Amino acid sequence: MGKKIVFFDIDGTLLDENKELPPSAVSAIEALKASGIYVAIATGRAPFMFADLREKLGIHSFVSFNGQYVVFEGHVIDKNPLHRHKLHELKEYAHENGHPLIFMDAEDMRASVEDHPYIHVSMGSLKFSHPPVDPLYYENRDIYQALLFCKPEEEQAYVNAYPEFHFVRWHSVSTDVLPSGGSKAEGIRKLIERIGIAKEDVYAFGDGLNDMEMLQFVGTGVAMGNAKEEVKKVADLVTKRVDEEGILYGLMQLELIK
Repeated sequence: MGKKIVFFDIDGTLLDENKELPPSAVSAIEALKASGIYVAIATGRAPFMFADLREKLGIHSFVSFNGQYVVFEGHVIDKNPLHRHKLHELKEYAHENGHPLIFMDAEDMRASVEDHPYIHVSMGSLKFSHPPVDPLYYENRDIYQALLFCKPEEEQAYVNAYPEFHFVRWHSVSTDVLPSGGSKAEGIRKLIERIGIAKEDVYAFGDGLNDMEMLQFVGTGVAMGNAKEEVKKVADLVTKRVDEEGILYGLMQLELIK
C-alpha cells in the first residue's frame, strides 16, 4: 500500500466561523499521523498567518498562498511569485479606481493605503488587523499573493485587463490575486510529484471557492457540510459541518481513522 496524504483547508474547514479549532479535529489529526498518514494544510493564507495552527497540530507540510509557496516537512520545495512589473501596473490601476491592495510575502504583509474600511472588514473576518502601509512593498521582495479590495461587480474589469493574474474571491469586498494558472491544486500537484505519492492516495477537505480545483484534482475531495453549494457539487463526499465534528466524521467515513 502506498503512502497517503490528507490536505486540509483552514477557514471553514479546520476552523469554525469563530476561528476556533474543534477538539475533535485535533484528535482526528493526531490519529491520522499515528497511522502513518501525512497531514498537510492547503490554504490561501500566508505562512505567517497560520504558524500557531501548524505548531498546535504538529503539521510541517503546507501549500500556502493558494499554491504559490509549497513546503514539505519544513523544506520549501516550490515558489511561484507574482510578476513584479505587472503587480505595479495592477496597483496603479487599482488606485485609479479607488481600490486598495495588500501585498504578501512569506514573512509579512503591507497595505497599499491607510485605514481602508474594506481592509478592516475583510481582514477582521480572519481575526487580523489592518496591516501597516507600504505601497512599494513589492519592489524588493517576492510577493506570492495580493489581495484586491473591490466589490464582485467591479472585479471583471481586472480579470479583463490582467490575464497574467488569476482572481479568486474569498470575501464580499476582497479577492485573491494569484499568478495565472496558480491554484491549490497546482501546489498539491508539485508536492506529491516531488515526494512520490500517487494521486489516488491524496485526499483534501475544503469549503470555499478556492478549494474547488483542489477537490477535483485529488483522488478524493471532501466538502464540509458548511461548504458553498458549488463546492459540494464537485466533491466526492460531503461531510458534516466543521462545528459538528465534520473533520472527524469525514475521516471515519473514508476509513482513514477508526
